[in-house]
Amino acid sequence: MRFTRILATAWAGIVAACGSLPGTQSAPGAGTPGVQPASVAGTEPSGRARSWEDYKLRAARRIHETSRGETFAGDLPDPLQSIPVLQVQLDRDGAVRNIVVLRTPGQSPETVQMAIRAIRRAAPFGPVGHLPRPWQFNETFLYNADLKFQLRTLAEAR
Repeated sequence: MRFTRILATAWAGIVAACGSLPGTQSAPGAGTPGVQPASVAGTEPSGRARSWEDYKLRAARRIHETSRGETFAGDLPDPLQSIPVLQVQLDRDGAVRNIVVLRTPGQSPETVQMAIRAIRRAAPFGPVGHLPRPWQFNETFLYNADLKFQLRTLAEAR
């Protein structure tokens, strides 16, 4: 089980680190207006993120906080049901400009739309104008058999 967990995490990391790949697609509905930003008390640490690593960790916490009914805690299952990887492109103010699907899982492809909804629900993520361009980050969603997720960023931070 531990080997599979390490392998899944390593694979997700490799895919997420690739950035924008040729042939990637914009997520359907990624630019859809009308998605209301979430207001979650206590999820936005005071002050600006000092680096993209810090920003991504804050964004992951916010996604997790705004998706309580869709997440699971504890060890990752062996095997994972689905691993969609998304690139979140941001405007200067932290609003989501576009979401690009970097990896569509072969099993449970509906998890891509579930992950997109989780990102949109958590947005905006806070200003990024002080961080180096491009204003984007990748996130890997690790889904179990019940189609509940953990974020790779938070799983690695434990």
